[in-house]
Formats: sequence, C-alpha cells, structure tokens
Amino acid sequence: MTRKVITLPTEPFLMKHSRILAATAALAVFALAGTAEARDQIRIVGSSTVFPFSTAVAEQFGKTGKFKTPVVESTGTGGGFKLFCAGAGEDSPDISNASRAIKASEIETCKQNGVTEITEIKIGYDGIVIANSKSGPQFNFTVEQVWKALAKQVPVDGKLVENPYKTWADIDPSFPNEKIEVYGPPPTSGTRDAFVELVMDKGCEASVKPLGLDADATKKACQAVREDGAYVEAGENDNLIVQKLEANPHSLGIFGFSFLDQNADKIQGSKMDGVVPSFETIADHSYEVSRPLFIYVKNAHVGVIPGIKEYVAEFMSDKASGDEGYLADKGLIPLPTSERSGVVTKAIALTPMGS
Repeated sequence: MTRKVITLPTEPFLMKHSRILAATAALAVFALAGTAEARDQIRIVGSSTVFPFSTAVAEQFGKTGKFKTPVVESTGTGGGFKLFCAGAGEDSPDISNASRAIKASEIETCKQNGVTEITEIKIGYDGIVIANSKSGPQFNFTVEQVWKALAKQVPVDGKLVENPYKTWADIDPSFPNEKIEVYGPPPTSGTRDAFVELVMDKGCEASVKPLGLDADATKKACQAVREDGAYVEAGENDNLIVQKLEANPHSLGIFGFSFLDQNADKIQGSKMDGVVPSFETIADHSYEVSRPLFIYVKNAHVGVIPGIKEYVAEFMSDKASGDEGYLADKGLIPLPTSERSGVVTKAIALTPMGS
C-alpha cells in the first residue's frame, strides 16, 4: 500500500490568509486614490448658512491660479452630512459645511461607510434671527413667546392641545393683530436644529414643566413645530425667505445673521429680550440665539484631491476669518483671539476628531 505524503505549507494558512486580506485592503485604498485623481476640483456641500462664507473663500482660493475654484453646494447641514458620510472616493464630497456640530449618529454612519478620519474646524459664530420687512413693526420677543407661536401643541387648562393661537396679538396683546406666518428652515437644516435647541427647548420650560410629563413627552412637546400653515418650511435657500419677507411685510422669517446683514436695507431683525441681533451682540453673547459654525474635512481625500490643505489654510487665514477678514464683511462673527489660535493650529495640521 502506497501512502501519499502531504506536504504542509511553510507559512501557516491563517497567516497567509491575513496577508491576502491586507493586500486586498491595500489595493482598495490604491483604487480609491486612482479614482479620486480623476477629479481635480474640491467639492463642498452642506449648510446654507455657511454657504456664503465657504463660497467667498472658494472664489479667493480660485483666484490664485494654482487650483480650480471649488464647487460649493447648499444642501443643508443634515443633507451635507448624508452625502459626506456616504463613503470616500471621487463621487463623495471632500468638505461639509455645518451650522451645528456633527452628531454621534452621523459619525457612526461615516465609520460604517469607511470615512474614519474627519477634521472638525470651527470657523466662527453666527446668530439665528427672526426678521421681517423694514416696513413692518420691529418685534421684541422672548423665547417663550416664540415657542408659543410656533409649537404644535401648547398647554391650555393643564392639558396639551393643538396650538390655538392664530394672531400675534393672541401671544401678547402688545403685538400686532396679524396672522402668525413664519418662514423657516426644514428639518434637514442645521439652522432648524440650532433654533429648536436655543429657542424652542428653552422657550417651552415655563409652560411645559408644570405638566409633569416624562422626558420623551417633554421633548416632543418642546420641539414639535406646528403644521397648520403658521410655520412654512422654505427649503434650504435663505435668500428665498428674504424675498418672501419683502413680498409680504406681515410675515417673519428665521435664518442666519449673515443674511440679515447682507439685506439690512430691506429687512430688520427682531429683538430677543430687548437685544438687537448685531455683529457686536453676537460676538459678546448678549444676543442669546447664537451658535458656532463649522466645516468638516474628509482626511482620506487630502493629498488625493488637489488643494484641500491649501483651501483650509485660506479659510483659517487672518485675511479670511480673522477680525478684519473678508468673511466678517459677509456677516461671520470671528472666533475670539483666545480661542482662535488653538483652532487654527489644529485646522492647519488637519488633526482628526478625537486626537
């Protein structure tokens, strides 16, 4: 009987298998790089509030002649993160503008799709304004009054009911006896998220807390916006809201301070607790409805899509986002000196989040 001699491989199977997997992963990375090289123009998506700032930087960046002018799209903060976190490669954006910080759930989506290193850059501050035509009265709101005007349900006789307030005079007798009509951002907007946090959540406390609701019911009561026509979702184009206010002096609109600043000859911002939204009051935080603005960079694209590091450097330069920079002329509130140096250092180094 002849026995077959089985020769064992000199390299253990599991080790060899691991090397094959590693090689496959490396090929995938090279494939990404090769694909991305087909695009020689930075692509930016996201917040409509950050859009004019990012566009101004893109135009200045393009004038150098070293790189093509980046393409900037206004998709809303939520829509921008959805595109940004969909993956890495030529078909995905390199930078996402945001009028709020990225959520943990969005970071997780990024990771699941292979976007594992992201640099978060705070570019400055902005206020959220409630504005109307200069031909109308200037309002002086509290956050509670705004919540009562826009909440889906409000307490009446100790119970939550569908919002019964039809006119501003129903909210406060000193307000005009005119229909409540407010144009504002949709749920995909970072401005909407920030408005809910800074106005709706705070405004509901005195009214909802006495009802003794649990945490989930309280959150729903505070954050749900009415759907009976008093609040009108105007999409991600804040310029459209400005046009609506010009056409209808009895309506109001919600958007970032920069759009008020750029249209100050046509519209006026409402006071919040007696404070007018302005460059100075947002910078010193006396205007309570203010928030930071960000851009997010996909580090996997740096060095593959040309110009990303240089674009970030232009954005964070003193001539752009400094106290006397051209972005201040467009309504961006610069970072305080005490904060700016650390932010700029991490931005230039493209330090990933969590590092």
